[in-house]
Order: sequence, then structure tokens, then C-alpha cells
Amino acid sequence: MNVPRLYTHDACLSHLAGTAHVERPARLAAVIDALSAAFPQSRWHDAPRATRAELLRVHGDALVARVLDTACPLGATPLALDADTLLGPGSAEAALRAAGAGIAATDAVLAGEVARAFCAVRPPGHHATGSVAMGFCLFNNIALAAAHACDRHRLERIAIVDFDVHHGNGTADIFHSDPRVMYLSSHQAALYPGTGASHERGVGNTVNVPLPAGAGSDAFRTAWWEQLLPVVNAYRPQLLLISAGFDADARDPLAALQATPDDFGWLTRELVAVADRHASGRVVSMLEGGYDLDALREGVVAHVDALAGRKIVGA
Repeated sequence: MNVPRLYTHDACLSHLAGTAHVERPARLAAVIDALSAAFPQSRWHDAPRATRAELLRVHGDALVARVLDTACPLGATPLALDADTLLGPGSAEAALRAAGAGIAATDAVLAGEVARAFCAVRPPGHHATGSVAMGFCLFNNIALAAAHACDRHRLERIAIVDFDVHHGNGTADIFHSDPRVMYLSSHQAALYPGTGASHERGVGNTVNVPLPAGAGSDAFRTAWWEQLLPVVNAYRPQLLLISAGFDADARDPLAALQATPDDFGWLTRELVAVADRHASGRVVSMLEGGYDLDALREGVVAHVDALAGRKIVGA
């Protein structure tokens, strides 16, 4: 069993986007508790801070300054960057640690210290564009990891696989014209942020498969087996990055797909097989969405079990 390295940081619990916000610290606490129970021998690694120079690989000066340099006093009302995305006193540090987790995990797998890693961090990242924080996301964590792998490690073929129920518009936009990075996504059609149509192709490096509301396990698995997995396999990625959102689960309150934890485990095993075939097994996965705590716990454990090479009975 190849247990993934686990990254997190206490600062990621201190990002508060308002008392009633669905992207809340309890999400990360549930993930950490579930993985600690499932992998009791695993040592958690503290996520380092991303540097300003690392953030500027994909984000503009104005966005970096807005997140890092905005004064948010303790006790003050969080500052709204948009209707869904807020800055509180702990947000900048949480965002730095979330971004730094993916970069550190990428360094670790490319150095051969470990084959696979999972970053249990928040805020999530895949909606943040180069210039705009949006959709609960401040910095685009997975895009920063990919840019680091390109620039520091000189990789030429990186695949970002996104199974969050929402389209990762920020990731797709950042790499729209960069053939070194392929972006592949399944998501609910016409859901926030309204992007991710099948005709959005970038420079041939973007593949979107929107699924209709109500689509369940069969449709989810068919989309990946017939349309997405063949593409990522043919691309022969040197590194596989995963935006792991668990809000396609039938219990999630923000969407209407009907996937199950078994589906996430199945897909992860297929992705690991692609990584084993082409990327020396190297996978870095980062937490994105998932807003029902029970579904999130079960989905994350199924995902990390599959990253570790374990197979859940019935999956």
C-alpha cells in the first residue's frame, strides 16, 4: 500500500467567511478527522506558506495584494470580494498555506520522496482566475502547483483532472493558451459559474463534459470512461494533479448530481492507473468543494483509500 503524504495546516481552519457560510471550518475538520481515523499511522505534514513570487506565477499583482495586504481586524465583518467570497482576519494566512500545500506536495512527489499526496486545505481554489477571487476561492491552489511544476521542474505535460460538481473556470482560464497543461472536467451543466461547455477547448488542452442535473453514477462513470480518461491517457502526463471536490455526491446541498463515494474511489483508481502508466505514479490531489459533512468524509476517505491503492469493498 502506497499511503499518500497528507498536508494541512491549522491556519486553514481560521479562514472565516461569515457565520452562515457553507465553506466553513467544519468542512476541513471533518476531512482531517475522517482521514486520521482511516490512516491512523500517517503523519500530517504542515503546509508551508506560498511565497509572493510563487503566487505571481499565475495571479496578478492586484489580486495578490488584495488578499494579502487588506487589513481585516479581529471581530470585524468579513470583507466581501464578491457575493460568495469573503476575507476575514485569518483568510490571508489560510490562503498562503493552502497554496503552499500544493507546491510542497508537488516538490515532494517530483523529488521521489513519495508517490502521491493529498492536500486537506481551504479555502478551495479552482474558481480563482489570474485576476479575480471568486466562488469561495482566493488563490488557485491547483494552478499554482501546476505552474510550479512547469517552471521549477520543467515538466512539459501536466494533467489537471477536476471532478468537482462546479466547473473550474479559473483553472481553465489560467491555462487556456498553455499546452504544457491539460485541463479535464466533469461538472453539472449550467451550474455556477456557468462555464464549462463542451465547445470550450482552449488550444486543444481543455476537455469539458457537462452532466445534466440528476445524472447519477452511470452517467458520471461513462463520462470519464468514454470521454475523459482516454484523453488523459493519450496525453501521457508526467504529473497528474486532481481538483478533488466531493459536491457531486447526491447529498450535497449546492448541486443536483447523484454520484456516490464509490464513484470517487473508482475514478481515483483509474487515475492512479494512468499515473502509474505515464507519470511514475505521481499524483497530487487538492481538496476543492463538498458541503455535506457526511458525504465529504466518506468521499475523501474513498479517494485517499484509492490513492493508497486500497480497494473499498463494493466499490
